[in-house]
Parts: sequence; structure tokens; C-alpha cells
Amino acid sequence: MKISSLSSLNTWVHVPANSDFTLYNLPYGIFKYGSKKPRVGVAIGEHILDLSYLYKKGYLDQLFLNENVFKSDSLNRFIALGKPYWTLTRKRLIDILKEDNGELRDRKEDVEKALIPMKKATLLMPVKVGNYTDFYSSMEHATNVGKMFRPDGDPLLPNWKHIPVGYHGRASSIVVSGTPIHRPKGQTMPDGATTPVFGPTRQLDFELEMGFIVGRENELGTSITTDQAEQYIFGMLIFNDWSARDIQKWEYVPLGPFLSKNFASSVSPWVVTMDALEPFRCAGPIQDPPVLPYLRFEGEKSFDIHLEVYLQPEGGEPQLISESNHKYLYWNISQQLAHHTVNGCNMKIGDICASGTISGATENSYGSMLELTWRGTRPIRLANGTERKFIEDGDTVIMKAYCKKGNLRIGFGSVQCKILPAI
Repeated sequence: MKISSLSSLNTWVHVPANSDFTLYNLPYGIFKYGSKKPRVGVAIGEHILDLSYLYKKGYLDQLFLNENVFKSDSLNRFIALGKPYWTLTRKRLIDILKEDNGELRDRKEDVEKALIPMKKATLLMPVKVGNYTDFYSSMEHATNVGKMFRPDGDPLLPNWKHIPVGYHGRASSIVVSGTPIHRPKGQTMPDGATTPVFGPTRQLDFELEMGFIVGRENELGTSITTDQAEQYIFGMLIFNDWSARDIQKWEYVPLGPFLSKNFASSVSPWVVTMDALEPFRCAGPIQDPPVLPYLRFEGEKSFDIHLEVYLQPEGGEPQLISESNHKYLYWNISQQLAHHTVNGCNMKIGDICASGTISGATENSYGSMLELTWRGTRPIRLANGTERKFIEDGDTVIMKAYCKKGNLRIGFGSVQCKILPAI
């Protein structure tokens, strides 16, 4: 079944208008419900389809699995089966959920046990993350930062258009949406001071990013080409890479960010598969000068994913402050993975590679407070009358992402996080 043919299908499960979780999507996540242990589910409408239950009742016998990989607290065991199984499972679930298929629909007891109301479930971290890499792939973002911090020089450093710049982040502090974060502390060098001071960051910032989940391992010493890359990628999620700008400014020379980044990153609970993203491929920016041979690619490797950021002050309503798109990235995910492994680095299942802040060309499409307020010189005015230069205690940042093409719509849900005072 071609993915594009799904536009003519309907499901017997109620799916509200403009839902992120249509039959075309079926993203994977980990959930807990009642007294049962965590398990794998897919989102459909306002419900979670319990794959562990489906396996137990024989609905997934066509997959010929020797064990219930869905009775797990992470997607890693399922992901390890490989891309043919990901695609086969997706096709089987679509078949079960089709409007004209009564196989599950007509068994009331199974429907009640297999379809869990999402609002009654607890969504958990979707994968066990062994390693995390953050790239710096948006030319607009890199240019904006360069203009702010190097006003008299070239905004882009000499290497930027030749390599997908990245750094290794901290995997242990990646948390799922809904997990509150305490304001981080560290050293800063105030303007005009001669010695650093210690205390909570005064310039807490979000970074609007997307991340991809590594779904296949390569051996140490081997590399992955741009043509092979998507065979190694399970899917994508929303990634908020929190940043303490004043701590970062003081510490990043000569080795880059450390305490300014490792305190937390927030991810959405649902992983949208590459199969689901297939209809939303598009061309990315023209790369000039031409890249080295190992970074060259054929076809469309970018994805049209609309991104939104909302800021919600404590006691107030969420306010849209930024709209961007994944397709703006100068370096696509296949190039990121090819560059990551060209030196023989071995990737592990569950590793996350994040895009770096995704900014567009217009001011309303910037992916960080650093850019939206231009380093605090142009505060954002909120509906409650207050202003923001950076994120304050009590603020909640909400990020959303979705793809839409004709009557095809899929979404990633959201990642939201409230900032608590420093401990």
C-alpha cells in the first residue's frame, strides 16, 4: 500500500478535525495506564492503541514476532527489529483501523481494552537515549547569532557552509514533555565586570528544534552515506534544547557550551516515522559552495514540517510567538548522519540527533528568544501586559509541529515545559 493512497481511507476510531493523530500518522510512544506497566502504543485521534494488548490477543501474528517487544518501557526493542518491521507493523495497524475492517472494531471487549483514552494515560520518554548530538544546521540562525556576537566580522564562520557543525550533548538530562525544569545556575561575566559571578541564569532561552531517532547501528570504523542514511533513521520528534545564554557566553570559548546546555532538553512523547513523513518531502536550500562528495545527495531530503512556539505566562493563556519550518535547514538529516559517521563513529539504537535551532528569514520565524528579542533589546509584549526578553520563572514554553498537504495531515503533538525557580 502506497502511503499516498491513505488519503482515500477513513478509520472507525473517532478522529477530531485537524487532529495530529490521523490514520496517516500512527506515531509511536510509551505510555502508562492504571496499574499496568509501561508499554508501546500508537496515537490515533484522542486515543492510544495498546500494541502490547494487540500482540497478546493475536492481532499482530502476521508480524511473526517471537516475543512481545511492545511490553516495554521504551521503543528500543521494537526499533531494533529494523525498517522492514517498522513498515510491516504500520501497514498492519492501518489495516486494523480502517473504517471497513471489523476485525477489531466489532469486538467490543477488545476495543475497550486496546483503545486507551489519551487524557487518562501518562506519556513517558519514548526511547532510552544513549547518546545525543546537537547540530547547528540553520543558516538563518547561525547568521543571526554571528551578527549579534561578531558585528564587525562575517556572521558565518569559514567552516559553516562546508560541514554540518555539531557537538555532543548530555543524554541523561533529556526529559519528556510535561517535566518541569528548575532554572539552572552557573558562572557569568556581567557587562563591565572584571571577575565572574555565580548564580541563576538571567537569560534562559528555548531553542526550537527537531530531532531524529537512530534506528540502526553501524559498526565502529564504518560510515553511513547520504543514500543510506534514512535506512538508519526510525523517526522524528520535537526537541526543545534549553539554553542559558549568559552562562554560555562566558564558557563557550574555547570548547563550546557546557553547563549552559546540559541541564535539560525537552522532547515530545510521540515519534513520527519516516514512512509517515514520506508525502511531505521537499527540496531544501541550495548549498553554495558545492559540498564535498561524501555530503552530496540525490532527491528531496528535506521535510515540510510547520513549527510553532507558544509562551504561556503563569496564570495566562498561551501566546504564539514564532512560526518556522523544518525545510529551512541548510543541512538535512541525511547529511547530518553522514557527517556524524564519516570518521567511523558508531551510532546506537535510540541515539538522538537534534537539528539545532530552526529559524527562518523573517523575524516572526526565529527559533529562540535570543533572536526574537535580538539579545533582549526588543522585548516581546505579552497579552497580559508584561514583557519578555528571555524566559522567566513560571513561564511555560509550548512547541508544536505538523505537516499538511491537501487532505493529508499528520502532527507531532507538542512538547511543553514549565520553568521553576532555581534550587
